[in-house]
Amino acid sequence: MNLRQKINYSIWCDFIERDFLENEFQTLINDGIIHGATSNPAIFENSITNSPAYKNDISSMQHLSQKGIYEILAIKDIKRAAEVLLPLYKKDTNDGFISIEVDPTLCDDMMGTIEEGVRLFKTIHMPNVMIKVPATEAGYGAMKELTSMGINVNATLVFTPLQALECAKALDSGIKKSDKKPKAVVSVFVSRFDRACDDIFKSKGLETGKLGIINATKCYHEVENLKNENIRTLFASTGVKGDELPKSYYIDTLIYPNSINTAPLDTIKAFETSGTKKMSQLLSLQKCNDYFELLNQNNIDIQEISNKLLNDGLDAFKVSFGQMLTKLKS
Repeated sequence: MNLRQKINYSIWCDFIERDFLENEFQTLINDGIIHGATSNPAIFENSITNSPAYKNDISSMQHLSQKGIYEILAIKDIKRAAEVLLPLYKKDTNDGFISIEVDPTLCDDMMGTIEEGVRLFKTIHMPNVMIKVPATEAGYGAMKELTSMGINVNATLVFTPLQALECAKALDSGIKKSDKKPKAVVSVFVSRFDRACDDIFKSKGLETGKLGIINATKCYHEVENLKNENIRTLFASTGVKGDELPKSYYIDTLIYPNSINTAPLDTIKAFETSGTKKMSQLLSLQKCNDYFELLNQNNIDIQEISNKLLNDGLDAFKVSFGQMLTKLKS
């Protein structure tokens, strides 16, 4: 019995591109290596502006607005991914999902997020699509409303246990109001903590490559404590930069029951080649809290770091989205 069957653990691919969808993507699914996929503005910016697969479509739509062109391209790719993943979803509705993010400039606009989420979900018209909503104050309200309407939601840019809890509560409330019982994930970003803090930790004699895992584990506990089987924790930002850690480190160390890891292609391939294919030892909530107390004693302000990472993440997606839109009009 594999990990997916034994502990409801899945790997999703954090990448989407038109040629990939028709080739390697299908092989990865057929071989049981991945069970879903995610996208974000940065991924679409890279794919749409660098892949020749979009050139003809972009040229034929110059009469449309920049966002109009983007949405047609993105919806086409997301719908195709959903079609490829549909057999997997029909076998097990925990998996087989593809996510599309709302316009990142709407991160503080609850009604705008709801309106766009509903429109995208209805336009793509596939049961295995998740609408990705940032974990902001406005986002919590949007998550609750979208799930109450039967729309699957991916709560993204989660950096703190408090964010994870607020997302889980909003999703739990919305799901319980819906007859359709949609699925949801809480996307906890992992490696960015270590990239931001490792130099600080070295200077204080603290172990590096650890904060991201422990913070993500505490977030996982917050989600699991709600005991809603339609909500899973999804570990995101799990690629490794540099050579100090094994390439599959952020997969190997976060194999928990009822969870997902969405990773770049290179990370997934490294896990398949040399990763640890067994459940990770789960740190208790108390152990996580003890670790954060240690950081506090070393004058490391995790809340300040988390806030910066969230703001940087929101800004980065807005920049990627804006750059992409600019490149779509010749």
